[in-house]
Amino acid sequence: MKRLLKTMCLLFAGLLLFSCQKEFLDKKPDKALLIPTTLEDFNALMDNLTVFNSSPALQEISADDYYANDAGVAGFTTAVQKNSYLWAADLYQNQPCTDWNLPYQQIFYANIILDGLADRKDGNGSLADQNTVKGSALFHRAFAFYNLVQLFARAYDQATAVTDMGIPLRLTADVNAKVGRASVQQVYDQVIGDLLEAVQLLPVQTRFKSRPSRAAADALLARVYLSMENYELADQYAAAALALNASLLDYNTISPAAMNPFPASPAADNPEVIFYDKLISYGFTSSTRTTVADELYQLYAGGDLRKSIYFTDIAPFYFKGRYTGFRLQLFGGLAVDELYLIRAESLARMGDVAGAMKELNTLLVTRWMKGSFKPLSSGSPDEALRIILIERRKELVFRGLRWGDLKRLNKDPRFAKTIIRTVVGQAYTLDPGDKRYVFPIPAEEIVAGGMVQNER
Repeated sequence: MKRLLKTMCLLFAGLLLFSCQKEFLDKKPDKALLIPTTLEDFNALMDNLTVFNSSPALQEISADDYYANDAGVAGFTTAVQKNSYLWAADLYQNQPCTDWNLPYQQIFYANIILDGLADRKDGNGSLADQNTVKGSALFHRAFAFYNLVQLFARAYDQATAVTDMGIPLRLTADVNAKVGRASVQQVYDQVIGDLLEAVQLLPVQTRFKSRPSRAAADALLARVYLSMENYELADQYAAAALALNASLLDYNTISPAAMNPFPASPAADNPEVIFYDKLISYGFTSSTRTTVADELYQLYAGGDLRKSIYFTDIAPFYFKGRYTGFRLQLFGGLAVDELYLIRAESLARMGDVAGAMKELNTLLVTRWMKGSFKPLSSGSPDEALRIILIERRKELVFRGLRWGDLKRLNKDPRFAKTIIRTVVGQAYTLDPGDKRYVFPIPAEEIVAGGMVQNER
């Protein structure tokens, strides 16, 4: 990781010097870094959508929503995609892992900004501007840490989180600082700490949805607490985010025939998007040889507009309902519909069936053909939870969330699922709780950092 960070630093410095045509980078020998120093520099760095608005995607390939036939598997453009689809022990075959490197690049840059803010002497910029920059850096670092722990560690379990191995928590831009693997509990504590501070610093609204807002920090806290099975706080922060933005897009206003049915983000306005982020682009996710799993497709009823808006209407069915608005980019950000589902699940798990179904129906009435939706009801928390989890899968499809849901739900026998893929006549099976739900750390990081590797 040290070598990676130094490389990123050099590339960063060269990019800024080349693109901005001004020398605002001062050499910092004590950290072996070239770093920006002004609020303008910090904002320019975080406005790089290629770096700060991208999230891991291999988990989407490993989950159960996609299907690839034999030709599709044979046509994977990189080994890591095929290996992820088949849950191979050697995932990367000595190739770099973007799903590891990119979040740590985000963390590195966020730390440059946070360190730079602490070292600033000029005092330029209003307090509000300083708070926004700091809050944004904290948000980006928290989002990156959270994305990493979803892939490279076990699902959060209160009974074992203190001893379960997490990921390295790099909290400084100093590339010479030695950092080992923190526990899962320490990672979640850091994520929550960063976000709680960010909530106090970020503006309620931002000019561009590619920049974090207070609603985005609340929404991410809701997602984090749901992962931790802390339903009271998940509901609390989902409600806080909805208090700032509860807008839902009526799918009756969308053309199901469009190949890109949703507004292009972040340039155009999809009222549901709170924070714009896209998943790393892999050929797998846009190939005509990879289609939606039939089991998933059959969950959508005839009057459900998501069936025709999310997918093509002729078999084999391809996914086209990306909230990015672009065919080649899956949405990986934060949106209002997820918040309604977090509230619904949390309330159901806390025994508030009426409240849970109210939140769910508020969302679903905007997803069904006008006049055809009949509000759902339930006679028990268990039944309500089953209904909500099905709708969660249908609504948040191909957003990078299914893998984390499988990991946490597999701990409950009611929802545990075995995934089976058959390729060239050979069956590949992923059982609930399988060690392969935890991605291996890239080999070069194990060698360079002396870290313990995840078992596969």
